[in-house]
Amino acid sequence: MSEAKTKPTPVSAMDFVAAIEPAARRADCEALMRLMREITGEAAVMWGPSIIGFGRYRYTYESGRSGEMCVTGFASRSTDIAVYLVAEGAAQTELLGRLGKHKMGKACLYIKRLSDIDITVLSTLIADSAQAVRERWG
Repeated sequence: MSEAKTKPTPVSAMDFVAAIEPAARRADCEALMRLMREITGEAAVMWGPSIIGFGRYRYTYESGRSGEMCVTGFASRSTDIAVYLVAEGAAQTELLGRLGKHKMGKACLYIKRLSDIDITVLSTLIADSAQAVRERWG
C-alpha cells in the first residue's frame, strides 16, 4: 500500500499564509486561520505543501487502507479557497443554502472570497463538520 502524501510537515503555517498573494486572499486566509483555531481549539499545521490543517484523526477504511488527516482545514488554490469539511445531511444542506456564493464538492467547499459568504454560517458548517469527524473517527 502506498504512503499518504498529505501529512503534517514542519513548515510554519503562519509563514506560509504570510506569503500568499494577492493581499486580499492573504487576509481571507489569515481570517480563516483565526476562525478555525477558535472553532477547533487546535493550532494550524501544514499538511503537505499547501493545506493548513487543524486537529488530526486516524482513519481506517473497510478496504484496510488507513492514514491520518486534519479534522478540518483549507488551502489557497489558484482561483478559490478550498475549505475541507463534511457537509452531509439535511441540516448541512440547509446551511449551504444560506452560505452565499460557493461550490461544494464531496468534502471541499470552494469560495472565492470571504466577503461572498455568511461567516456565521461557515462557522457552523466547520464546527458541525469537526464534530462529525471526531464522532466517526474518534
